[in-house]
Amino acid sequence: MTPASDPDTATSLPIGSDADLAWVRHQVRRFAAELGFGLVQQTKLVTAASELARNTLIHGGGGHAEITPRTKGPTRGLQLSFTDTGPGIRDVELAMTDGFTTGGGLGLGLSGSRRLVDEFTIDTRPGEGTVVTLVAWAAGVPAARARPV
Repeated sequence: MTPASDPDTATSLPIGSDADLAWVRHQVRRFAAELGFGLVQQTKLVTAASELARNTLIHGGGGHAEITPRTKGPTRGLQLSFTDTGPGIRDVELAMTDGFTTGGGLGLGLSGSRRLVDEFTIDTRPGEGTVVTLVAWAAGVPAARARPV
């Protein structure tokens, strides 16, 4: 059975190094392709995953990503959750503002990722960590037509 053929079964990947970031990107692209996401959709999803995985490593001190295939009626999707036990985000509204950065970057990681997917949530508690979850749905590809690997 391929990962994409078993909805709601999560695959967990560690995020503790730059090599892990590359592996997360690779796995997200593989799952998205299996689920029938087009190339543009795959690129958007991998870009969002890359930003969030990097945040998990840099700002959260590491953690893990979970990749979970989803179905909504005939449509297939992919849910990604990035979890860390770092310091949390003190002001989520400010952190979601374009240009806000604590790491010297462009400040488009969280807000940019939100624009690239269909659903986006942040659960954070200062001193306890953060979970960022996103969902993207494969546009125009019914579950029955997604290609198996």
